Amino acid sequence: MIDFIQYTLNGTLIGLLYSLIALAFIVIYRSSRILNLAQGEVVVLGGFVVYTFMVQLSLSLWIALPLSLLTVLILGFLMEKGIFRHLIGEPLFTNVMVTIGLMILLRGLMLVAWGPAPLLFPEVISSDPVTIGPFLFSRPILFGGVFALVLFFCFHWLLEKTRWGLTMTAVAEDPVCAQSLGVSVKRSVAMAWALGFFLSAVAAVIFLSGQSIGFLASDIGLVALPVALLAGMESIWGAPVAGIIIGVGQALSQAYLDDYTAGTMSKAFPFIVMIIILLIRPQGLFGWKIIERV
Repeated sequence: MIDFIQYTLNGTLIGLLYSLIALAFIVIYRSSRILNLAQGEVVVLGGFVVYTFMVQLSLSLWIALPLSLLTVLILGFLMEKGIFRHLIGEPLFTNVMVTIGLMILLRGLMLVAWGPAPLLFPEVISSDPVTIGPFLFSRPILFGGVFALVLFFCFHWLLEKTRWGLTMTAVAEDPVCAQSLGVSVKRSVAMAWALGFFLSAVAAVIFLSGQSIGFLASDIGLVALPVALLAGMESIWGAPVAGIIIGVGQALSQAYLDDYTAGTMSKAFPFIVMIIILLIRPQGLFGWKIIERV
């Protein structure tokens, strides 16, 4: 029983970190109706930016981290202005293909800038384990899970309770109508992309602390995508719930089923859930139901 609870708690914490990346999907989608399939590459790019400031430029953590987050915010603005601003109102297929192209482009740029060999990411959070009663936790995962909850409270207030957050939703629903009412569509969408990049950089610091970093680490975005789809692409608090479902299911699959499936069940579990939810409830568990007049 102790082992089962340990696996469940670890899965919960990992799921909260998945939901942090899923929140980046949701913030961007709520404002622009674009599903950014390159979100995993954005996470790794944020990690490389932190690596550059801390290791290559030898700056202290308290200087490098704010500079890194500011840099990633600016990159989000530039990405939206240079590419995605021109896609507002375009068909879904066009948006998806552009994000796939962005995925390939970012991988190529990271290979050129930092090389193909994995690099050792600095230990931002101590790797010493934390013992609570009979349970043992990874310190980065534990602190990351708690910090993720804090961010969810902040983003819930920002997107659901502030005028700016509500204008983002209005822009996503009908950019032409929102603009006619005096809402700055360009500014709203750009800010959402910047916040999506910011969240990805925060997730990179937590996930990669003390680990190796390479462009293949972008696979984390593929695991977070089922979390976003399960939650519903508009739901802020649906993301941690969906993340916990995916994280716990993956942890239990790894503990009890991987031995019988050659280690594949835990990797396949998020995508099995994604397929099921798309077949049964395409809008996700907490997604908005869209009512259209015909």
